[in-house]
Amino acid sequence: MKPESVRLFIKPGCPWCEEAIDWLDSNGIKYEQLDVTSNQEARDEMHELTGQTRTPSIDVDGHILVDFDADELEAWWESTGFSV
Repeated sequence: MKPESVRLFIKPGCPWCEEAIDWLDSNGIKYEQLDVTSNQEARDEMHELTGQTRTPSIDVDGHILVDFDADELEAWWESTGFSV
């Protein structure tokens, strides 16, 4: 099963954000990238969804993962039942 919506909340220069971007790209997963440092609406939405200000944060069809590295993203992705 492939997700309908993937939104990645990032801060430029964040090494974990770069890892998440690389992982999504290398797995051919389409996503919307939201820079929370330059987009107040994205920052507010991320905080509302996660209760945190840490990045990366990802919203995959309403499933939320916060403050992760690529290994955690891969394990989480597999646990959700989404295919890559």
